[in-house]
Amino acid sequence: MILITGTTGTVGSEVIKALLPARGGNLRVLTRDPGAVFPDGAQKVVADLGDSELAPVLDGVQAVFSITHGLNIAAHDQRLVAAAQRAGVERIVKLSVRNVGRDGTDPITTLHRAGEEAIRDSGIGWTFLRPTAFMSNALNWAGAIAADRAVFAPFAAGRAAVVDPEDIAAVAAACLTQDGHHHRTYELTGPEPLSPADQVTLLGEVLGRDLRYFEADPADMVAQMVSYGMPEEQAQAVTELFRSTMEPYNSEPTGDVAAITGRPARTFTDWAEAHRAAFPTPDAVQDTATIEESR
Repeated sequence: MILITGTTGTVGSEVIKALLPARGGNLRVLTRDPGAVFPDGAQKVVADLGDSELAPVLDGVQAVFSITHGLNIAAHDQRLVAAAQRAGVERIVKLSVRNVGRDGTDPITTLHRAGEEAIRDSGIGWTFLRPTAFMSNALNWAGAIAADRAVFAPFAAGRAAVVDPEDIAAVAAACLTQDGHHHRTYELTGPEPLSPADQVTLLGEVLGRDLRYFEADPADMVAQMVSYGMPEEQAQAVTELFRSTMEPYNSEPTGDVAAITGRPARTFTDWAEAHRAAFPTPDAVQDTATIEESR
């Protein structure tokens, strides 16, 4: 049995797709949301890594994919590891961040480093996946693109070899089901370093729209996340993680995705083509508003 945590998030949902249908009936998905719906073949269990009894969650589990978020990353990793030890879990694959191996000191990197240490010290076989920034972060720009054909984002000088979450999921699936990945760390990237402006240009080419990029104050990014309901301390921590795109190593592609999956890492253009529908045109937005108003 394989247990996946963080199952309604960007990467967790892709890992479920990557493992099904081959692992149908042998895949357990952890969620805090009783109303969450998953594909056939995934066994849903409702629990919270922060305070639930985890023994039933891990009963019969041989491998765990650990995705922990926010300011509870280390605490949740530590609780999960302790329960995994008692349950006799054989391997844990943890989604971490690239900065852990590059002496990053921002809050989220520090928490992931502590989570990695707990797993490494547990005696359980481990694999750490350390991706750079996700291509899917561009989905946060959809509203501004539809309204103004513009993107406002901080750290204009930053360049990162952004990675497709589907590629992360493909690597995770391999590490969970194949031998040869114990005590290995993989830095997962896309094939090319891109600035925010580069991503906006490529997105505009795919969408057939003339898009503009404007550098935003990092404080605006914090305010936006807080407006969506994120606690301010967490929003500050996420922004500091994004600031790491200014570090030279984040612009350096690796070959780890290709080495494990046997195919090249997807480009940002590949990702944009696959998610074109997530970026509605202004007309589509207006039509939706009109329908809502007429109800």
